[in-house]
Amino acid sequence: MKVTVVGGGIAGLAASWTLEGALRGAEVVLVEQGDGVGGVLLTEHEHGFLVEAAADSFLSRKPRGVGICEELGIQDELVGRRPENARSFVRLGRELHPLPEGLTGLVPTDLDALEESTLLSDEGKRRLAEEADLPPEPPGDDESLASFVRRRLGREAWERLVEPLTTGIYGGDGEQLSLRATFPQLRALEEEHGSVLRGLQAQPAAPSGAYPPFVSLRGGMHELADSVAGDLQSTTIDTGSRAVTLRAQDGGYALELESGAAVPADGVVLATPAYATAELVAALDGELAEALAEIPYAGSAVVTLAYRREEVEHPLDGYGYVVPRSEGGHVLACTWTSSKWEGRAPEDRVLLRVFAGRFDLSDDDLVRLAREEVSLLGIRAEPVLTWTHRWPRGLPQYTLGHPERLERIDAALERHPGLALAGAAYRGVGIPDCIASGEEAARAVARALVGAAR
Repeated sequence: MKVTVVGGGIAGLAASWTLEGALRGAEVVLVEQGDGVGGVLLTEHEHGFLVEAAADSFLSRKPRGVGICEELGIQDELVGRRPENARSFVRLGRELHPLPEGLTGLVPTDLDALEESTLLSDEGKRRLAEEADLPPEPPGDDESLASFVRRRLGREAWERLVEPLTTGIYGGDGEQLSLRATFPQLRALEEEHGSVLRGLQAQPAAPSGAYPPFVSLRGGMHELADSVAGDLQSTTIDTGSRAVTLRAQDGGYALELESGAAVPADGVVLATPAYATAELVAALDGELAEALAEIPYAGSAVVTLAYRREEVEHPLDGYGYVVPRSEGGHVLACTWTSSKWEGRAPEDRVLLRVFAGRFDLSDDDLVRLAREEVSLLGIRAEPVLTWTHRWPRGLPQYTLGHPERLERIDAALERHPGLALAGAAYRGVGIPDCIASGEEAARAVARALVGAAR
């Protein structure tokens, strides 16, 4: 059997790795248009600094992140955030307000801690606390995340608390995000308990896991991609090859490359962004391509700045801060990387990452924007080093109608046995979600091929 995987990000790597185990003796070819594998898991090492171009960690409670690390034997490389700096902030104006303790997901459940917080006004705190007494909406159509949070917790809680935290996950507009596709558990709490707050407070305390809530790898996130790629035994990795079109051929498929070559396959996993996947399958299935093309993407840029420690007035006693959209401007967040993780900068240096909603600015303008942002930390000096990374279409947006789009995509895939999709565009944007999607896509292809061979 021959199986082709398109896309060398963590989803495509996980698919290839799973295919090797599910289809012993199969010929697996991983096609990646870039010069290397890993996708957005890109780590740079320079002058003692460890710089992440995109994600710097993943949730340990989602099993396939730590699971694949354990199976690869790299679990000892997993590190948690520095506990001595365990707090984060929200920027309002040029002031930093600590996030209230007792957050469960996006929602504050410790109302005593919320009362002490300076993040919400007295009226905002009262409105949030009143959520427990609000009648639930009857079951009905999907609504936006923003609409739901304003309805249950109030406008201030949305604008100053939930929205900036949501942007840190999805990078998009909460007015457009589907509640059912992003945080369906919030609606379930309202329906089951009549209140989000009462529902969260009724839940048993989560057991402490073997790992901290957020984990990274000692050598950076690219270490995960390198480890999966290095463990592949029978997969041929073809980098620098751009896939153009997927067609049906002889009961299987043929993947046409930009070079003019055609790669025949009995099964295919497309682990590419939805817009790229739409182009690949356009000649195979127009309805599938149309549904995929409807998934929008948000873009961003990450600017990393290195400074001498003595040139930073702020103690950087936290992990960083997020910025509500209601503040205006282009900055979404600032992470104090050297305070968040051990080993990211030399002892006498600090490393900061500024996330911007603009990716179309020049490097100089992006650095200027980032330097203006971190000036509120008492930094006036020139950075000793800077790095800029752009992601023009970095994060898929689970907008209203996303669950219905997934139903159309799944229905179309039933017409094409041995074809499966993987990646962040469908059922989760986190690294463990992408790993799980790659593994499930591989298993789906394996089931189809084994069934057809019987």
